[in-house]
Amino acid sequence: MTVVKSTLPEEALGVTGTALQETLVDLLGLSLVGKQAHWNIVGPRFRSIHLQLDEVVATARGHSDTVAERAAALGVSPDGRPETIAATFALPGTKDGWLRDTEVVELMVSALGTAVGRLRERIEATEKADPVTQDLLITITAELEKQRWMFQAENHPRDGASS
Repeated sequence: MTVVKSTLPEEALGVTGTALQETLVDLLGLSLVGKQAHWNIVGPRFRSIHLQLDEVVATARGHSDTVAERAAALGVSPDGRPETIAATFALPGTKDGWLRDTEVVELMVSALGTAVGRLRERIEATEKADPVTQDLLITITAELEKQRWMFQAENHPRDGASS
């Protein structure tokens, strides 16, 4: 059943719908990874990283809503069901139990980096298919790159040595 008819040609809609659905899964999964780390972080930088994780979660959740609404506006039913996220999530996740602050930083740098890499592929794929969606994906990429940069700065060596 099609409730909303897209203004995009069928082929472009297929490319765009796939890009939006994959982005939705990445963002919802990223928000879950962020919250899991938020609840389980320990270490001397607990408070600052704990709060920073909330920023990532808010960013991911806010953008996931925008992505889902873009899909719906194009006539693609967004699928954010837990079983869909569990079956298709492809970013690095947390381990069980408590997480050292340094582990959390490494995890978030990795997860955000993977998400950004996947977004850049979708940016390229949607260039001709739907520049409006491409613009949305560019905006999300910029936000996630900013978060990744902030986490990278957290693990910079304190002794002045470069890495």
